[in-house]
Amino acid sequence: MKIARGSRLLVATGNRGKLAEFQALLSPFGVEILGLKDFGLGEPEETERSFAGNALVKARAGAKGSGLVTLADDSGLEVAALGGAPGIYTADWAEGSGARDFGRAMTKTWGMLQAVGPGPYRAAFCCTLAIVEPGGVELVVAGRCAGQIVWPMRGELGHGYDPIFVPEGQDRTFGEIGEDEKNRISHRADAFRKLVAECFT
Repeated sequence: MKIARGSRLLVATGNRGKLAEFQALLSPFGVEILGLKDFGLGEPEETERSFAGNALVKARAGAKGSGLVTLADDSGLEVAALGGAPGIYTADWAEGSGARDFGRAMTKTWGMLQAVGPGPYRAAFCCTLAIVEPGGVELVVAGRCAGQIVWPMRGELGHGYDPIFVPEGQDRTFGEIGEDEKNRISHRADAFRKLVAECFT
């Protein structure tokens, strides 16, 4: 599957932070990036039990609803001491009354780790990207960024669990690392390198 310069690509997310990351990563390839809100579309229910399955659910729905080649991701945090949790439920841990609250999610994660025992707490951010053409051609790639969970939260940058995750080889959290640097080392960047090799020229 090849995506030419000047093409329009739907990124199947309503998350503005995530959309901005995709726009930055894809900016060298001359592709117009659109989000679900540009088509009045919402995110479908994630019914699968894997990152790949849920990424495909979102990409297929976006391609069907927009008529465009659609890129979707499903990503999350896997903490070794929690048996890989929260995993595909990473965003769900931020749910509660009102909007998603990742401060609540991070506090929950740290509380569960304290109940397990002393650290260090090995973890990895995982990202699976699925790209689907309206005609049905599909591609899936996966990326990973290993690191550890720290406390207290540090940094105002990024989104999600970034303020408690220190990537391997760093002494700063993703919440303290600027966008350009994060986009070179993140799980999403790892997956994107594989996607670019397959799809972009």
